[in-house]
Amino acid sequence: MERSVIHNLIAALPVAVVAVDHEARVSAANVAASALLGENLTDRPFVTVLRHPVVVQAVDAVLDPAHVSLPVPDPTLAAVGSGGYRNRVIISARGRDIPAEVTVSALPDRIGALVVIEDSSGIEEAEQQRRDFVANVSHELRTPLTAMIGFIETLRGPARDDAAARDRFLSIMETEAARMNRLVMDLLSLSRVESEERRRPAEAVDLTMIIGAVVATLTPHAEAHNVNISLIGAENEALVTGDPDQLTQVFHNLVENAVKYGGSGGEVRLELSRIRHEPALRGPAIAVAVIDRGEGIDEMHLPRLTERFYRVDNHRSRQQGGTGLGLAIVKHIIGRHRGRLRIESVKGQGSRFTVILPAKRDRR
Repeated sequence: MERSVIHNLIAALPVAVVAVDHEARVSAANVAASALLGENLTDRPFVTVLRHPVVVQAVDAVLDPAHVSLPVPDPTLAAVGSGGYRNRVIISARGRDIPAEVTVSALPDRIGALVVIEDSSGIEEAEQQRRDFVANVSHELRTPLTAMIGFIETLRGPARDDAAARDRFLSIMETEAARMNRLVMDLLSLSRVESEERRRPAEAVDLTMIIGAVVATLTPHAEAHNVNISLIGAENEALVTGDPDQLTQVFHNLVENAVKYGGSGGEVRLELSRIRHEPALRGPAIAVAVIDRGEGIDEMHLPRLTERFYRVDNHRSRQQGGTGLGLAIVKHIIGRHRGRLRIESVKGQGSRFTVILPAKRDRR
């Protein structure tokens, strides 16, 4: 097989592929391999391109199976096809360690070998996120469950005939049960939003109606906290393509958070504006800013606010009934609508959460 033919074949592959000749020198490498391992790979000894002993030995064994043997047993090694090997290894590339699956297989007539390198760091990260998620959910449920079990044992024992203690404990148990119920509902909501994230909504929605309904719903709650909610710029229709229930959830969450955590400023303001051309969305857009004059958020927390279970103040958030999932749900819903969420805050000066959605265009 000619070198040019090999080069053309591997150039079309989306993963990193390196072709090695019978002398274990690189004869061809595709763009993905250059991006991963560096430029100018051809005509170099393979051992200088990918310095991993197991992979190098696998290449040697494929090139000369009669005289090269591999360490046995090797937990990273698996035989594939006729005289090929697959290895799960950590490789050093571009100054960092990358988990990868490397497959070494022979070219026809033993004229060389193909080395395919599949970066599995995304899989590793997803698995770590799954483990972290399970650990966080377990922790969030364990705390109220432990408290409730303790109260039940007390009510069955020392406080069996103590009416005052019984009422106090039952009140706390009711609060903890409600918090667990909110957590379960938010988990279900997050799962549903993630499952629909790749399906764009198709319904025409008027944001002024959505926001007006949210303000009307939360006004009694705000008044109970001595907070005034005002709405600016909602006099005219503001159409987007969206899911009305999910958009209601977004603004309900943002306004409720503003009242809870920024209500010390006594005011929460919603500003709706129309943008003729939003560069991030490449077209006209509608922006809704939820602004409070509360304590604000330290700049160091802003990049992580939409992470699951991330809280600026764990104790205060739990006291307020927060589950730590609200902004993660908001982020996914806005992502489904191909929008953007901008968070700005200055400690001591309040916060601004701005939702930017593509405006619905007339099809005339």
